[in-house]
Amino acid sequence: MATARFRFHGELADFLPRERRGTAFAYACARAATLKNAIEALGVPHTEAADITVNGARATLDRTVREGDAIEVHPWTLQPLEAPLLFLADAHLGGLARFLRMLGYDTLHENALGDAEIRRLAWQERRVVLTRDRELLKCREVLRGAYVHALKPEAQLREVAARYCLAAQARPFTLCLACNLPLQPADPESVAGRIPDRIRERYARFSRCSGCGGIFWEGSHFQRMRQVLAQAAMRGAAGALDMSGSSAAATRASCEAPSMPESSAPKRGS
Repeated sequence: MATARFRFHGELADFLPRERRGTAFAYACARAATLKNAIEALGVPHTEAADITVNGARATLDRTVREGDAIEVHPWTLQPLEAPLLFLADAHLGGLARFLRMLGYDTLHENALGDAEIRRLAWQERRVVLTRDRELLKCREVLRGAYVHALKPEAQLREVAARYCLAAQARPFTLCLACNLPLQPADPESVAGRIPDRIRERYARFSRCSGCGGIFWEGSHFQRMRQVLAQAAMRGAAGALDMSGSSAAATRASCEAPSMPESSAPKRGS
């Protein structure tokens, strides 16, 4: 056994019992335990440890814990990742998955996905796993992931956007919210019979999902949802995301934006 002193900073304290929050404490580690082993044994997933120092020097997760070590663990404040930025949201984060798709981020989400399949996809496709299951984030196959603290989708989006600097690569309203596939342009004549005549007469621009075949258009709540996404994506991120500019770019790429009614679901034809 090797007894070391640990201190977890910021939101990492949320993973600890109350008596260990905001203070240094002694912990006896198993023989030859690495920092990853010790940190996760204390309840903190390795994906949440951004910066670790041992006796004042920076250290990696594979360093062995030694007798008398003073270990400080800090959370992520910003973790920009290289494109393509691929996400996998677990079964409890369906609302967050839809918001990420609204921003144009490839986000897998299926209620039927079990932990084994999530681990496989995370490893093979190098996806960032988003979850409220801390044990899932401790799995070695999950190289990149985030524990989502917030309970409501808009707050969850602000949290993820701040951590991964999502504004830098956002392409709003270019993916189907249901299928996670790119939207393609559709002229009014091609959607005749699939949407109400009053909708076809009122709107000039439509999009079709190449997967489910759903038809999308800009409805009455389109501007409101653009504002929600802009505010959420920019909370805690540097710079500014010009949603109108992004929308124009999407139009030039022949991908139009879905409408968002009160339920935050896209208007679509069956």
